Amino acid sequence: MILLWFIKWMIRYVQRKADWRNIARVRAGFEKIGRRFDFRSRKCRYEAFTIDGMQAEWLIPLAPHDDSKALLYFHGGGYAAGSINTHRPHISQVARLANVRTLMINYRLAPENKFPAPIEDAVKAYDYLLTQDYKPEHIAFGGDSAGGGITLGTLLWLRDHQRPLPQCAICLSPWTDLTHTGGSFAANDKIEPMLIAEAMPHWAANYMGDADLRNPYASPLFGDLHGLPPIYIQVGTAELLLDDSLRFAAKAKEAGVDVSIDVYEGFFHVFQAFFMILPTARRANKKLAAYIGSRLGA
Repeated sequence: MILLWFIKWMIRYVQRKADWRNIARVRAGFEKIGRRFDFRSRKCRYEAFTIDGMQAEWLIPLAPHDDSKALLYFHGGGYAAGSINTHRPHISQVARLANVRTLMINYRLAPENKFPAPIEDAVKAYDYLLTQDYKPEHIAFGGDSAGGGITLGTLLWLRDHQRPLPQCAICLSPWTDLTHTGGSFAANDKIEPMLIAEAMPHWAANYMGDADLRNPYASPLFGDLHGLPPIYIQVGTAELLLDDSLRFAAKAKEAGVDVSIDVYEGFFHVFQAFFMILPTARRANKKLAAYIGSRLGA
């Protein structure tokens, strides 16, 4: 617990210096941290390419694996920051532990590209996999924070457009309610080290513009959740967005969705990315990998 406290303190120290109103600076700072801690696992190989002009990258385990199975992962970053580079270390671990080929994309970011640009790019990446002869039942979706919102929003879009759905999805602290009506948004403001409550409405508006914040493809909590594939969620109790996960999971269960959720006491937003120093993060990543493997038969 001392280690967890120290990491929270360090994150808050950095957070206090951040100018969340300046998207360009936040984006540049995220990329700088990503470059500093970017490492490429010796147990994976990496193949960068483009999908109709969109940057993409395969993270491919070197261990023998079934090339017919794939994880399509969407990074977080408030819809305005983050990239393949910022998330490569963490998702390399998930790909290696699950022993599954993993595709990441640089979807279009706000404010230059507002809703529904990320959903369109997610569908484009999914269509790419299908054109490469991946079967829907052999594909998993995944994402953290805003990427978790993209994951769930894209599932709803695919269902509503009578498209085949992937086999399952994993979500790490998904942002499911852009109106921030969950009780944890106010209750956890003082203990959340990663996110700033004051900034969240600004970033939501930055993404949505004049669009309805309750649009289910942007705020999946407000959607009809019937017919979605199995979903596994991880979230911490020290999060602004704790209720985004709890309420979505409860509503999904009511709709008959096979949803599982693990709640980590005292842990913060997307703590799994700190796997290099937090044993609990490593265990959480193993559970994510085990879920993917069990669902895909990887």
